Amino acid sequence: MGTRNVLAATGILALAALPVLAESTRGAATATVGGKKVAIDYGRPALKGRPLGDLIKQLSTDRVWRTGDDQVTTLKTETDLDIGGKKVKAGTYSVYVHLPEDGSRNLILNTNLGQPLKTIFAAAPPNLADAPWPYIGDYQAKIGDKEVLRVPMKKETVSAPVDLFTIDMKPDKENARLKLSWGEESWSVDLKPAK
Repeated sequence: MGTRNVLAATGILALAALPVLAESTRGAATATVGGKKVAIDYGRPALKGRPLGDLIKQLSTDRVWRTGDDQVTTLKTETDLDIGGKKVKAGTYSVYVHLPEDGSRNLILNTNLGQPLKTIFAAAPPNLADAPWPYIGDYQAKIGDKEVLRVPMKKETVSAPVDLFTIDMKPDKENARLKLSWGEESWSVDLKPAK
């Protein structure tokens, strides 16, 4: 193989090794609670045949997941809410999930809305460089002090496995039920107007 071919092959391998940031599928869920809008914006990772349990095993020791893919998942509410029996003021929050080893799931809201991608990935593409990215790994040490809510979610039955992570909000009179589904798991928590 000539020197030029070796250099070309080396260049191609180097390009292939660079991180690729393809924009993931974004999802949105909205509901009206107490006459006011509540909205969630999130990334939708796909299992692509991988067992969810294998992904959960890769969590850091604090077992907190960023609840989606790529850019930070946010919940924006125009009104004060009662989420799982705890009050949250109107505003915008990042969303995480705590996955203890006992199999339960806890919804977490945090006032820290993420970090610019360029601070954790120097080669961030210009269109995403300032986009807010969640804290991955060591959540408690990095932003645990900004947490405003951590409540248990109820396990729901899944009629069929869900490959693409899905968040939805089902209206129920003045309330809504927030539901997270992925693989063979589904978890929910009630959203009500705060009193």
